[in-house]
Amino acid sequence: MKRDTTISICKGIAIILMVIAHAEAPGWLCKFIFEFHMPLFFITAGYFFSLKYLDDEATFVKKRIKGLYWPFVKWSVFFLIIHNWMFDIGILNERYGNEMGGVTHPYTWHQIQQNLWNIFTAMGGYDQFLCGAFWFFRGLFVASILYLILYKVLDVGTNYMTAKTNKAWKVKEAIPYMICLLMLILCGWKTHEGLRIVTLVQGGYRDLMGCFFFGCGFIFRHYVDRYKQLTSRYYASVWMTILFGIVVGLFSTYLTANMNWRSTYTQFLSLPIPALLGFLMTYNISSWLDKHEGRLKQFLTYTGDHTLNIFIFHIISYKVVSLLKIWYYGLDIHQIGCHMVIHEYSQQDYFWILYTIAGVGIPLGFTWLNDCIRKRIREYRASSGSQAH
Repeated sequence: MKRDTTISICKGIAIILMVIAHAEAPGWLCKFIFEFHMPLFFITAGYFFSLKYLDDEATFVKKRIKGLYWPFVKWSVFFLIIHNWMFDIGILNERYGNEMGGVTHPYTWHQIQQNLWNIFTAMGGYDQFLCGAFWFFRGLFVASILYLILYKVLDVGTNYMTAKTNKAWKVKEAIPYMICLLMLILCGWKTHEGLRIVTLVQGGYRDLMGCFFFGCGFIFRHYVDRYKQLTSRYYASVWMTILFGIVVGLFSTYLTANMNWRSTYTQFLSLPIPALLGFLMTYNISSWLDKHEGRLKQFLTYTGDHTLNIFIFHIISYKVVSLLKIWYYGLDIHQIGCHMVIHEYSQQDYFWILYTIAGVGIPLGFTWLNDCIRKRIREYRASSGSQAH
């Protein structure tokens, strides 16, 4: 049976868009991308949520720990260990930093210890200049487990109502919508009053909005067959995709929003519609690509199946292009420490394309090489075992 790679392609497109935005592409393009690319990851994660975990919570939590918490800890500790060494070799410095002029500094022994505690206990403490996208691991970890807890609580409540009245089936069907509505209410309250969840790094906005989009993905899964019928005709799919893109573009121009942890109430109100339409736009494109075999489909599928390595290594991969840009313009070599890329000329030149190629290509290249080596090792062990017998 042919595998449906639509969601993998969606994730592949989304991770490439993330790398483009982090590469300081033209402002209009970055604003367009920020409207939906991170919500898309939460939506695709929720798409695969299964109700079987309501009776097997331990398996779901173990998967989240293995797939999100452990990679976060492992690579956060790695970059923590090499942080001061990055200053010694010049990758980081105290002269150049982010667009706002903020710079990073070598850690004291006390700071190293504190960051280590934060990494393990709060999924924080990661190197902000080398691991700038690592908030996503915590966001999806919290959002997915929160969704499971809320669904479990509401499911138990409806089961109790069923036992008492035999009229709870409609409420049970409404549980996914109730959770999404609750998350929107909490995010609206939080942003309107400037509140923080003090037990969550960055205050919890991303985590709550992540839970909302996670729930949207779960809901979409139940309507995906109907949606495919609606877009089965080529022209219907094309026009819907164009319409969705126009709406996202209008929001990015006049009501700009993203999943910034410091989002205002207006930005919160501006996010859900373009984020959901941006997902549908990407899904339509991915669905079309899934039906057409070729190198592009293979590449995007492989990319979507290996987004983790791009999340982790795209920023450090940018440094290769930064060296080239420094040579091309004759810039101060210390500008390699700029986060995430060299800001000078970034809105006039096309180096963002090279940054994108490096940010996606280098992590994927090492992933492919590692896969090949492991495959050869397995084949060698299998052949050695058969010869021994």
